[in-house]
Formats: sequence, structure tokens, C-alpha cells
Amino acid sequence: MKRNRYHFPCQIDINVIHEDAPSINNLSITFTKFLTPLLAVAMACSALAASKPNIILILVDDLGYGDLACYGAKDMCTPNLDSLMKAGTRYDQFYANCTVCTPTRAALMTGRYPDLVGAPGVIRQYASDNWGYFNPSGPTLPELLKKGGYHTGLIGKWHLGYDSPNLPNDRGFDHFQGFLGGMMDDYYKHLRGGVNWMRHNKETINPEGHATEIFTGWAVDYLKQRSKKADQPFFLYLAYNAPHYPIQPPKEWREKVQQREPDLDKKRAGNVAFIEHLDHEIGKVINSLKQLELSKDTLVIFTSDNGGSVRHAQSNAPLRGGKQDHWEGGIRVPTCAVWPGKIPAGKRSDTLGMTMDFLPSLCEIAGVEVNHDIEGQSLAPVWLKGTSGNQDRTMIWGRREGNPRYQGRAYYAIRKGQWKLLQNSPFEPMVLIDLKADPYEKNPLPAEGKIAKQLTTALMKNIQKFGRPPWVKAVDEKP
Repeated sequence: MKRNRYHFPCQIDINVIHEDAPSINNLSITFTKFLTPLLAVAMACSALAASKPNIILILVDDLGYGDLACYGAKDMCTPNLDSLMKAGTRYDQFYANCTVCTPTRAALMTGRYPDLVGAPGVIRQYASDNWGYFNPSGPTLPELLKKGGYHTGLIGKWHLGYDSPNLPNDRGFDHFQGFLGGMMDDYYKHLRGGVNWMRHNKETINPEGHATEIFTGWAVDYLKQRSKKADQPFFLYLAYNAPHYPIQPPKEWREKVQQREPDLDKKRAGNVAFIEHLDHEIGKVINSLKQLELSKDTLVIFTSDNGGSVRHAQSNAPLRGGKQDHWEGGIRVPTCAVWPGKIPAGKRSDTLGMTMDFLPSLCEIAGVEVNHDIEGQSLAPVWLKGTSGNQDRTMIWGRREGNPRYQGRAYYAIRKGQWKLLQNSPFEPMVLIDLKADPYEKNPLPAEGKIAKQLTTALMKNIQKFGRPPWVKAVDEKP
């Protein structure tokens, strides 16, 4: 007995038996009564799927908190990202889950603290310098959205594994065009350590041109393809390598900045040109949404994976520190959410958020239930209803890294409300910050007293949870 299976966007399967069945003229009234409401349900589900927004999540690499004109950069011209921030709500206290790449990306994919999904440090292609193995404890963000009827695509940087089962297509993406690794040695050659990590799904490819422009072209192509599939919403994760080192803007962009800002030193001018080039390319993606008449039905999120690299002339002003630090400059990142007619435009918010919050937020908007343990908190009510969110939440950062500075050991930070306890190396003592009284962390306090003790205790419990050996009971388990 053969069956035809018809798929509707709400994931309901209808099995119609057609072999050996009576002719259509002999169908009974009973069958008609059964079929009519079933088709009505299917049509309702199709309408529900059509009401779900498309989602584009743009993640850039190492963008400093102070490196957009709208965030105060006086030497930058970033009209496209400035306009995007104004088109929705900008979040001024949004944090990356880590001060470096891989852990933040793992948090984005899982809604969990990176330590709990095998990514306490940077995943690299050589075992001697590798500090993670991506091990999701539940379905990933694209896997969950697929349950909600979404087509899922990743364009750009992955950085969560080089082999199966940790390739993008293994972890829920229907479509992947991009770079498996972390940083590129050259934005035109696209190699890392002499190896080509560019892929189209699982096939090695050799695209020509600047990586930022290549990723933009692929993203626009993806949007064109999906615009022809109006019956299915899409999730596009667009992850640029820029402005991660090497600071390598096209020649004409560098020359334009040097002519406009003749007093800038070469290092800073190169970085300004690099970010302005990135802004221009992101503008192409946003404009394509308008041209394809997708803007109204698309939720766009923009954020960075960590703060800017100070030694590469990136700016996190007015915040202290930068990439690799647990000072605010290393973890607080430019972020906005845009959805015309749904998310207020021209608004700024101090709601606390972290990268891992995107998974529950997007799942809530997509109507997908999350039934496994995560630490991320949905920001959907903040985006859509203007609630203040959980301003007293506890947030934790950690990183385990090699090289002589870290020696394979971990260092941490924790924030609860206005108070923050942090270190920037496993070999230095913790310091206490009152972010309300000292928002730029100019006057760290000794980690002493009642508040420091409370934060230390909370951090210790989470470290037990992050790497619990078999002889340690679960944190919430009674003795």
C-alpha cells in the first residue's frame, strides 16, 4: 500500500491512501467530513507559517563598542549600520558570551554557557593549540528553527569544528557557504595555516575576491533564492570574518580614509577603512531585502562576537579594555534588533542581554518550544512588548586558553545587577566593580566583603557545573 505524504509548514503530515481506494465518485460522506476539517487545519498551519518572520542574524568579528559612528566614533563613517540601529531598538548593555570567537558562537548555537557545550576556548585546526570540541547538549538553533518550518542558511564564518559531526550541515543548516576556521591569514587568499577552509556545504571551493565581498554576494544570492519560496520562512546566519585581524581593507577604501582623515596614523586608518568597507557590504544585504520586498516580514539582528582588539587599533571607547579582557570593552558589544512594525524604531535600551539569549528569543518568535536545559533568557518580550527584562540576572564569562599568557588555565568574570567580579588572567586576583558608580571601571575595588563573597560563591557553583568531576554532586542536589 503506497502513501503520498504532503508536508505543510507547521510540520503536520497528511497521509492519503490512494492505491486500492474507491474512485472519487464513491467517497463516502464520512470521508468527506474527515477530509474537510483536516484540510482546514492544514490551511491554518500554512497561514501560521506565513506569519512567522524571516530572520537574519548578522554576527561580525571583533567589532569594538566604540567603532561605529552611532556609538561615538568620530573618525568613522558607517551610514548603513547607523541606519540599521535607528530602524529598530539599540541595546547598550548587550554582552557577548566570551571575549573571543568560538565560545560566543557556541553559545549562539545552543543557548548555553560555552563551557557546557565543549567550547571554553578557541577551537583550532591543530590539536596542540586547540581548546574546545563543540558538543551540544540539545538541538542547535537551526535545528530548532527547522522544527518550526524554517529553511536555515549559514553564510560566512563557522569556527565550531573542522570535521563531522561538527560541520554546519551536521548541526542544522540546510545551506552553508563560508569558512570553517577562525581567522584568515589573508582576506584574498582565504587560507589559514596554508589550508583552504572555504566550503559550499561540505565541498571545498576556491572563490575569488575579498572575503567580506564574497560573503555579501552569497548572502544576496541566498535572499534572492528564498524570496521565491514565500511559503517557507528562512533563517540566515550571516557571519563575517571582518573586522578581525589581519586588518585588510581594499586599497581604494584605505586611500579614501587617508584622504578624509589625514591625521590618523596608518594603523588606525586601516581599521577605519576596514570597518567602513564592512558597513558598505552589510548595506548591500539590507538593500537587497528592500528590493526583494522582504523587509517588512524580516527580523534583523546585528551584533559582534566580542569586543575590538586594542592592539590592532580598534576602539571600545568609552569602555575599558578590549578583546581577551573581561573589562567591559572585551565583552560588551554593539547590538540592535529590527522588525518593522513590531520592534520600536529609534529606541535605545539598557536591558541586559547575552548572545545565548538569541536561541530562546528566536524560538519564541518562531513558535518553537525549547524543552531542554539552557541558560539563555528570551528577549522576545523586551523586543515586542517593551518590558525591561531581567536586570538583576547573573551573567558569567569564562575562557580557557593556551600560550604563555594563560598556560591552559581558565579565567572568569561574573555580573549580578550593578556588581561585577572579574579577572583578566588566571594569574591575577579578582577585582570588584560597581558598574553603577563606576561604569568605565576606572577604580576597581578589592574583592572583599559581603558582595564579593556572594559573587564568588555563585561563580564557584557554576564552575562546578561547567566541569563537574564524578565526585562532585550536582549544584542543586541535596547533600
